[in-house]
Amino acid sequence: MLDKLKKIVSEFDDLGGKLSDPAVMNDIKEYQRISQEYSNLKDKATLAQKYIDISNEIEDLNSMVDHEADSDVKELAESELIDLNAKLVDLEKELNTLLIETDPDDAKNIILEIRSGTGGIEAALFAEDLFRMYSRYAEAQNWSTDLMSLNQNDGGGVKEAIVSLKGTNVFGYMKYESGVHRVQRVPETESSGRVHTSAATVAVLPEVENIDIEINDTDIKIDTYRASGAGGQHVNKTESAIRITHLESGLVVTCQDESSQHKNKDKAMKVLRARLYDVQREQQAKERANVRKSMVSTGDRSAKIRTYNFPQGRVTDHRINLTLYKLNEIINGDLNELIQNLKIEDHKNHLTS
Repeated sequence: MLDKLKKIVSEFDDLGGKLSDPAVMNDIKEYQRISQEYSNLKDKATLAQKYIDISNEIEDLNSMVDHEADSDVKELAESELIDLNAKLVDLEKELNTLLIETDPDDAKNIILEIRSGTGGIEAALFAEDLFRMYSRYAEAQNWSTDLMSLNQNDGGGVKEAIVSLKGTNVFGYMKYESGVHRVQRVPETESSGRVHTSAATVAVLPEVENIDIEINDTDIKIDTYRASGAGGQHVNKTESAIRITHLESGLVVTCQDESSQHKNKDKAMKVLRARLYDVQREQQAKERANVRKSMVSTGDRSAKIRTYNFPQGRVTDHRINLTLYKLNEIINGDLNELIQNLKIEDHKNHLTS
């Protein structure tokens, strides 16, 4: 334990030193990366140093008890040892939680994809509700949002929405949202008052840089075409829309939201890298599943993870058997209680695995 804690403190100090290095300070991306690592390690390093200091005190007191002739001094040292050992036990509990190996992708920004599923217009309206829910949650978290693609349904609602979310530990919070979300409610068009069940799928993809996923020009096929739909004077006049096909995987990404072909290509490549990276993550998760089955954060988007029941005003997360009777607050973006409970269960799984 001590060796591991000393390594954490040493790494923290090294990062602090790098932050004052002129070469790093002049490289914005490198400075941001190191600052993020420094911030992520701060709590661990603080507790680690505290544990090391108390351990050293205990070692000194044990030596005093073994060699001290004065009975009063010896008794005082033994009394201090009892207090310090109790503190060390409490610190160890805190450290056991903090030292859980976090997902290296937790600090990453994400690409959020929401698609309507079974249920026709009602499913599209529910997908729109989820889109609004996540947008409000992102706003409350002070994350920046960038709408990358929006495909609206003719009868109302959303067929597909793709959004980039950027901020602190976005993937760490949002990764629990991947899966099938189900809604139970009476549609406005339902005259008999019968409850309908519809669904939408959510994909949370960690955003990746070129260094994470390398895509060569020979790996892809790029087609340009004229954008359709609302979009200003450029629509249908220039071939600004982009379709990128990844030849090996067959993945296809389209983007036509920007008036510039170059901007559309940049956005489409960002989505393609995230999807390819997600495929890699899923393959790794399947390999790890043989070793440890996780209730939370499976990332399996074919699995029903949550039900939103409007008549009863409840939301149930099926992975942790949690039901909250606060549907209005949740659907309006208050996801804190849900996500915190999912995080706690995820940590428990890591501790017992």
